[in-house]
Amino acid sequence: MAATPSASTPARRLILASASPRRRDLLGRLGLAPDAVAPAEIDETPHKGELPRPYAERMAREKARAAHDGSGFVLAGDTVVACGRRILPKAEDEATARKCLALISGRRHRVLSSVALMAPDGSMRERLSETQLKFKHLSDEEIESYIASGEWEGKAGGYAIQGQAEALIEWIRGSHSGVMGLPLYETRALLKAAGFALG
Repeated sequence: MAATPSASTPARRLILASASPRRRDLLGRLGLAPDAVAPAEIDETPHKGELPRPYAERMAREKARAAHDGSGFVLAGDTVVACGRRILPKAEDEATARKCLALISGRRHRVLSSVALMAPDGSMRERLSETQLKFKHLSDEEIESYIASGEWEGKAGGYAIQGQAEALIEWIRGSHSGVMGLPLYETRALLKAAGFALG
């Protein structure tokens, strides 16, 4: 287990291994702001036959390791949209976003959001949230309207719950913040275990 940091030691520093403003905003809901932001550049290609849960966990760990320099605690996260055993890609173009939306239209899918906290000494704590969601059956017009919004760009599964897509979701069971990119319950638990003062 990692040593409990104190305000008088460099180990009290919190480094966020993500450039996502969404994750930074979510961290702010816990009353914390990172001392540094160090986006982790890693190969995010799934291994052959890799399932969604172990993939999400591996990505969070690898991001934490990539940003770790011993100067503080590194918080890293990864969010994966899965339909059955299939990992949906991050939508980098309209064609990919359309395919993702067509696949999850009217179907239940899962969002796995993994969080890793790496201590200055290299020890690691991890948590994962799993959320189930179901979109309404999407018409071609609804898909095209969402494509036109541009909210899908760079988003796992081709949508962002914090935008227009939320009005297309029939039901959700689990962590709303996890679908956004940082499950707050799990993140709070990790930080408290590491000794960070939280409200």
